Amino acid sequence: MTRLMNVTAGAIIAATAFAAHADGPWTIGAGAGFVENAYKSYDRDIWPDPVIGYDGESVWFDGLEGGYYLWNDQSDKLSVMANFAPQYFRPKDSDNRQLRQLNHRRPTVMAGLSYVHISQYGALRTSLAGDILDNSNGIVWDTAWLYSYTGGKWEITPGIGVVWNSANQNRYYYGVSYSESRHSGLKHYNPDSSWNPYLELTVNYHLTSDWTLYGTGRYTRLSDEEKDSPMVGKSWTGLLSTGITYSF
Repeated sequence: MTRLMNVTAGAIIAATAFAAHADGPWTIGAGAGFVENAYKSYDRDIWPDPVIGYDGESVWFDGLEGGYYLWNDQSDKLSVMANFAPQYFRPKDSDNRQLRQLNHRRPTVMAGLSYVHISQYGALRTSLAGDILDNSNGIVWDTAWLYSYTGGKWEITPGIGVVWNSANQNRYYYGVSYSESRHSGLKHYNPDSSWNPYLELTVNYHLTSDWTLYGTGRYTRLSDEEKDSPMVGKSWTGLLSTGITYSF
């Protein structure tokens, strides 16, 4: 079975990449995820990364993401899906005195549509989802093109993509309200929507037909709408996830 799988990384992000497995629909495994945040003086996150996935004719789930196929064949896969979106900001996790005066930004659940088109030239992967827990009330559109190179036990899949974040999404995670500005001394900031390009790479090494070592990385370049936030101290974010899976 080959499909475009979610890279859980402890469900840090809802990024996805190629992964090749055995013929069975189930995948289990374990690993670790490392996330480089954009917030000022904010520690790098390290998360355990349990992996459990299922890909059936109608239903699929992968970590904290799942969906129902509206269309599912060898070339095209259209799903109604939902996923846990764990982006957050905890003031106490920052060493910056002003950021410690800000409000907590919470993770949420996103729901929407995802679509994959697979051809001999690679795969188009896209999803459009909105917050359903009334936290950010934001919308995120993620689209990418990936191509997989296979040789022996190795499978290497580079990809290039872009994420569109709505104004509400950016204002919740990167904006500074008037109240927060008064308490922290940071300037009031009200960003608009943004486009963030990214590069992605997944490497699989098949120990056997069932066991696979994997590694996935993503580098995302932040737009000016996010970089100009007084909360932000970097021009990029990064993710690295690695571990081992068993498919049956």
